[in-house]
Amino acid sequence: MSETETADDQTYKVVVNDEEQYSIWPADQANPAGWHDAGFTGPRQECLAHIERVWTDMRPRSLREAMGT
Repeated sequence: MSETETADDQTYKVVVNDEEQYSIWPADQANPAGWHDAGFTGPRQECLAHIERVWTDMRPRSLREAMGT
């Protein structure tokens, strides 16, 4: 484990906003305004790995729609 990483036994959930941007949030806390559950919960690193697998286009949804892709 590097200096910037610390032991983290907290459970997180993956959240997504209306622009289809992903983040993680502590599972025991209410979602921040504008974000909803994306259906994945687990340790921090597993949540981040899940986001890496599913969030393949980093552009906000509104930009993708404006570009027609």
